[in-house]
Amino acid sequence: MTEYRELKQTIIDTCLRLEAIGFVIGTYGNASARIPGGLIVTPSRVDYHTITPDDMVTLADDGHVVSGHRLPSSETDVHRLIYLARPDVGAVLHTHSFYATALSCLHETVPVIVEEQSQVVGDAIRCAPYVPAGQHEKLGHAVAEAIGASNGVMLANHGVVACGRSVDESLFVAQIIERICQMYLMTRTISAPVPIPPEHVRSERERWLYKYGTTADHDGAH
Repeated sequence: MTEYRELKQTIIDTCLRLEAIGFVIGTYGNASARIPGGLIVTPSRVDYHTITPDDMVTLADDGHVVSGHRLPSSETDVHRLIYLARPDVGAVLHTHSFYATALSCLHETVPVIVEEQSQVVGDAIRCAPYVPAGQHEKLGHAVAEAIGASNGVMLANHGVVACGRSVDESLFVAQIIERICQMYLMTRTISAPVPIPPEHVRSERERWLYKYGTTADHDGAH
């Protein structure tokens, strides 16, 4: 039960942070991190304030439970199928943050409207089609298909998923997504926001991943 204990505690701490900033309420929402051959995910319907590392559930890539005495999150397939589709993703957070969830009710795509979206999210924030509660594998496939190369995707009439290379980065992505969704809803009250051209989205994402904060970025600055 001591394996990956530090990583499990990081996931728990992140869930508590999500609750503190209002991105999850009660046991709504879930979180996971990739490990070799599988993932670690939060248990189903256990209050974040009572979860310990021993409550976390470890699963293999095919979905069978490797270790843990609790049931894994009912939305584990969302996490699992994203990992299978995106080798670059190391952690997944599913939240019900206010603006992103509100926007998910419109079933729209949020184009890349600000630089922080091009850098951190890397693409548009699409909306996976609505899947009724309880159809978890179907929901997982819908989300894994809709996310594409983005680090964020909305679940229609449900919430949002944020991804990153680490748990900490996924939390940052979730915060950026919520800001973007708020900006999008605000600008929509005035006019249709003008997206950033795709070539600049790609170059900004590349810069943020590999150059930002390095001498390479400094040397290229004007």
